[in-house]
Amino acid sequence: MTALLELRSERLRLRAWRDSDLAPFAALNADPRVMEFFPATLSRAESDAFAARIQDGFARRGWGLWAVEAPGVSPFLGFVGLAEPAAQLPVAPCVEIGWRLAADQWGKGYASEAARVALRAGFERIGLDEIVSFTSEINLRSRAVMERIGLRFAGERFLHPSLPEGSRLRTHVVYRLRSTPSRNSSTASKGG
Repeated sequence: MTALLELRSERLRLRAWRDSDLAPFAALNADPRVMEFFPATLSRAESDAFAARIQDGFARRGWGLWAVEAPGVSPFLGFVGLAEPAAQLPVAPCVEIGWRLAADQWGKGYASEAARVALRAGFERIGLDEIVSFTSEINLRSRAVMERIGLRFAGERFLHPSLPEGSRLRTHVVYRLRSTPSRNSSTASKGG
């Protein structure tokens, strides 16, 4: 498979990461609003290490968590894409769709628009049979995006092994979407 370094939607470009993305990515990862449903905000060093792991994933697989830009609006909104979770989770092995956008970009439909393009690439170009997403049960914003892009709550819950007992974030819910010919033709609008 050839590398999928760029995908497009009507308003967005999902692309390879640049060095210029690191500072806004660190700001996004240090924002308590963005990181509300994660155990903690990230330091600059932690954020840079995460970006390096994302870039390594592209080098190994040819796809991953794309940097997202809105041409003419913002050169870096955050990321949207596909990943193989590193943690030993009850849903693994799997490919997860995920997103993390700067708080000032919320409410514009960017996460859903970019995620539809990533889903389409996952099914049509990468050849995945299923894509999952999971989040803390109380993360209603992400759950709403999952539903808007066609994933369905699978009735599955698990206690995230990286979170301590008693954490309000520990119970996670799983959403799933299987590949079908009819879904592939209607999942996304334009896709790279």
